[in-house]
Amino acid sequence: MKIIPVKTEKITDRDHDLFTVLDTYIHSLQEKSVVAISSKIVSICEGRVVKIGDVDKQRLIYQEAEYYLPPETNKYHFTLAIKDNILIPTAGIDESNGNGYYILWPSDAQKTANEAREYFCRRFALQDVGVIITDSKTTPLRLGTTGVTIAHSGFAALNNYRGTPDIFGRLLKVTYANVMDALGVAAVLTMGEGNEQTPLAIIEDIPHISFQRRNPSNEELAELHIALEDDLYAPILKNAGWKKGKKHPEA
Repeated sequence: MKIIPVKTEKITDRDHDLFTVLDTYIHSLQEKSVVAISSKIVSICEGRVVKIGDVDKQRLIYQEAEYYLPPETNKYHFTLAIKDNILIPTAGIDESNGNGYYILWPSDAQKTANEAREYFCRRFALQDVGVIITDSKTTPLRLGTTGVTIAHSGFAALNNYRGTPDIFGRLLKVTYANVMDALGVAAVLTMGEGNEQTPLAIIEDIPHISFQRRNPSNEELAELHIALEDDLYAPILKNAGWKKGKKHPEA
């Protein structure tokens, strides 16, 4: 697999058109490529930024989260949240590379991924193109951040190995390979977390990927999510003392 980071100018709160950014910095694309786009530049181009000092960050987290745990519940005073069925600190709100602004998650990352895929297909006369919108997250019991994909389009997000044999002929019962998050991890590692200024990446020669010449269906998107009570980690998650944020369906 080959990942090509794309260097850009500083994307700031004055940049309000993602597709102008894509026009400027992605000059060619080949069939069976996936373009990784940092959620941060999507949000900046959408104007999903709030000047630091204009609003309390805790209030922003409460507004953006489906569930959250107050900062006093951990020694670091970070607010852990669930947003879009992803366990993420501060509901994805970030200050790094924000130039004095809080940067929120995109308003509809899936819509952006779909539109970007269609745009690349038209612009470069391609059929098999994927798009992922990426961010970084922490992992319980592990130090450091890794990438995560918050939206995808143009390929099957999961490879279903259930019912297929392992190398000794034993049939696999529960195994799914999460292709979209695996690509997100690799892309974010290559794009960097600091001042690299590479919020885009082109991924080529991808193994174990099934391209789809369409956007993911609602059924496919729903399949990606596990209800809290059905999760393997439900004994931990259900007893965490979550509070409902504004984005909770019942809020």
